[in-house]
Amino acid sequence: MAVDLSEFDHPAWLTVVGTGIGYGLILAVLTVAMFVVPWLVFSAL
Repeated sequence: MAVDLSEFDHPAWLTVVGTGIGYGLILAVLTVAMFVVPWLVFSAL
């Protein structure tokens, strides 16, 4: 079964990828801000 990759050339797929990357970056920043930074502050005391 051959897969036609040209169906993924639609701009909506770029939006899906951009949304996923943006969501991942926001989650990473919030995780660092809410867990890593306080852990570093309290471990330095």
